[in-house]
Amino acid sequence: MTTLPTDAPAAVATDDLVNRYRRYLSKGRASLGEMFGGDVEVSAQGPWIETAAGRRILNCGGYGVFLMGARHPRVVAEVTRQLNTNPVATRLLLEPTVVAAAQALVEVVPAGLEKVHFASGGAEAVEAAIKLARAQGKTHLISMELGYHGKTMGALSLTAKDVFQQPFRPLLPQVSHVPYGDAEALEKELAQYAGEACVIVEPVQGEAGVIVPPEGYLRDVARLCGQYDALFVLDEIQTGLGRLGTWWGADREGVLPDVMLVGKALAGGVVPVSAMVATREAFKPFDKDPFIHTSTFSGNPLAMAAACGAIAALKEDALVERSAQLGELLLTELERIARATLGERVREVRGAGLLIGLEFTVPGLAGELLLELIGAGVLANHSLNSASVMRLTPPAVLEPSDVQFLLDAFEQAARAVLT
Repeated sequence: MTTLPTDAPAAVATDDLVNRYRRYLSKGRASLGEMFGGDVEVSAQGPWIETAAGRRILNCGGYGVFLMGARHPRVVAEVTRQLNTNPVATRLLLEPTVVAAAQALVEVVPAGLEKVHFASGGAEAVEAAIKLARAQGKTHLISMELGYHGKTMGALSLTAKDVFQQPFRPLLPQVSHVPYGDAEALEKELAQYAGEACVIVEPVQGEAGVIVPPEGYLRDVARLCGQYDALFVLDEIQTGLGRLGTWWGADREGVLPDVMLVGKALAGGVVPVSAMVATREAFKPFDKDPFIHTSTFSGNPLAMAAACGAIAALKEDALVERSAQLGELLLTELERIARATLGERVREVRGAGLLIGLEFTVPGLAGELLLELIGAGVLANHSLNSASVMRLTPPAVLEPSDVQFLLDAFEQAARAVLT
């Protein structure tokens, strides 16, 4: 008989849950949970997670989803209202919430991006961009080495990581990868496919280990795409909506892509939602036929309410500005502590806003530090495309006491890996 956890955290039995993970989900996922101490999350509010054992863990992970923390009141209010009225629409009648979300998003993206296609996860937004490119005759896809764009078949073709791609080949044809931050290499590739290419790039590579490109790189990408008549897609799924201390990574260099991909923080930490936002010119193939690219839950009212709430919360609480301020403080303090405790084991501490990466010279140290850190009460992330980098994506709602807790826990964890 299937049973669900009750409201009481103690009702969740860890051993039983691990066994059910193994039986009904994935043995590997069960082992990963055990590796991280077997903690069972049962509730979350703001930057804090509560476990079944009664522990409180500061959430500086979540792969960039929780910029405004969990269950932000503004988002919860919008979603609750929608849940109690019309959570899923017919898709044939007109529905106001999707229009409100689209308008709210267009009002905060770079000027010139005016048309929106909603999806649920980031990879779906990437797939929409690939299809939009194909519909315009841009049949050769160019992405960057160590870039990450998701794991559905089209998105996986762009994600240049052999361990993810190998079991599923053959993938999409006509895909090439060039070094990130190297405008000259991109130009050589574009010259071979003038008028036929679509370039997809991240403003900062998150899963590669928080790789910040050289200044002017995005402007070079935009210029080269224009020169060689390529579709310019900027993947802001992780970096957008304040994560970098600006509304968008595009704002750091003042570029206007043909297509921008949005996700993660757009969910407001409550309901998954992603989007592809495009210029009117780039969006034309999708404008002509409402059935050319569809999804049953695209633009569902519940997710649209979350998106409206998330954008409102970012504005009302000045979370983009807060991300910049907190990021500067944390980057400085984390580097100070890391250098003082780990010394030459630290290769670099880098980042922008609240996307922070710590790269180590010793193999396995990033993983050891992750485990010690969660033991000290802080959840962080590994980097899928870089085993040597531990990644922190804290929320912009941290209070001074939360910041101090993070720094103290990091110092405790750093000292522990040396013993």
